[in-house]
Amino acid sequence: MKILLVNAFESIGGAGRASQRLYRGLLTLGINITFLVTRPDSESSQAIPLWRTKNPWLPIILSRIDLLPLLFYPKKKNNIFSPSIIPTFLNATIKKSTPEIIHLQWINYAMVQIEQIAKIKSPIVWTLHDSWAFTGGCHLPFDCTNYENVCGTCPELGSQNPNDLSHDIWLRKNTAYKNLNIHVVCPSHWLAKRARASSLFQGKTIHIIPNGIDTKIYKPANMETSRTNLNLPQNKKLIFIGAMHIDKDQNKGFHLLRPILDKMNAQGMNDIEFIIIGSKKKGREIIGAYPFNFLGILKNENTIAAAYTAANVTLLLSRQENLPYTLIESLACGTPAVAFNVGGIPEIIDHLKNGYCAEPYDINDILKGLLWVFNTHGHHHELSNAARKKCTEVFSIESQLQSYINLYKEIL
Repeated sequence: MKILLVNAFESIGGAGRASQRLYRGLLTLGINITFLVTRPDSESSQAIPLWRTKNPWLPIILSRIDLLPLLFYPKKKNNIFSPSIIPTFLNATIKKSTPEIIHLQWINYAMVQIEQIAKIKSPIVWTLHDSWAFTGGCHLPFDCTNYENVCGTCPELGSQNPNDLSHDIWLRKNTAYKNLNIHVVCPSHWLAKRARASSLFQGKTIHIIPNGIDTKIYKPANMETSRTNLNLPQNKKLIFIGAMHIDKDQNKGFHLLRPILDKMNAQGMNDIEFIIIGSKKKGREIIGAYPFNFLGILKNENTIAAAYTAANVTLLLSRQENLPYTLIESLACGTPAVAFNVGGIPEIIDHLKNGYCAEPYDINDILKGLLWVFNTHGHHHELSNAARKKCTEVFSIESQLQSYINLYKEIL
């Protein structure tokens, strides 16, 4: 079988990491697979660039141009929204590589024009990492269900017009998807339920294949050793937080952290520090009453795993998530997690067994979850074992790879 894997980024973000892991895993198993990205972002990259130019600014410039229609919506919310209007070399690249299956992942950032999808002749596997594929342009519809019918009057755009940009994008997708041989893959049951309810994917085959990780890398380790290696304090309770653009992406819930810190401080919880990865900041600074240890943007997975094992608990404050790697990786390292009970998160965290699922957006319940983890004392080993067991049984890379190989064979 000959597979063309398509994702905007090679290793950046959850979809990038998922795509890179899938590519490397299938390559190791002898699958003839090519990885197409906007431009490679690692020194040892084997990925093929969509834009055959050494100018690193071209994808950035095109992605900004792609957002120009949003200028007509001054009330738009500060969440990601992709019109996908920029023509690219996608179809020419597909024709040149002659794949038997096109495996699409996250194809935004001016990588694919919607109309180009209609020109794909090969069978398509499309792994969804958010809701964009079946909406009128938004990636996170939150409580909006317009995608179940015909998008328009879009709350993300702040629009009252039924024939707005979201309606136009929905119509373009409806036309593009009509005659495609497409198999949709969702990492979580939550996202699969939304995809099945959508008008654009009515009648399409939808599979559920959870994201996988290498549990030989993400594994429990000695907490004291990890803290020493990362220059972190030994006598503190450490809370791990990891997310790209955490202070800019409204969905990541960073605005909820300050009131949580204030409540912690009011209760006299003064033996706590934070570990932050995914931010360009490095070093140590005080936020509120608490020290934040910024480790920067880490690319070495062994170092990332060490950061998890150095922590007592991982905290995720996202308002909506599909199947976040942060939680899977944390649990694989034996570190329990606390997060809101939203999206695919309860498919990872088994409440009061390997972590705590708080009531959505209730910071008092988040604080209760953190205290529950800190107060497990003699039960911490049991909690850690339950976290590790969940990941080895459900989220191993070996299981994910075999599921995709079976799907490819079924299609061919």
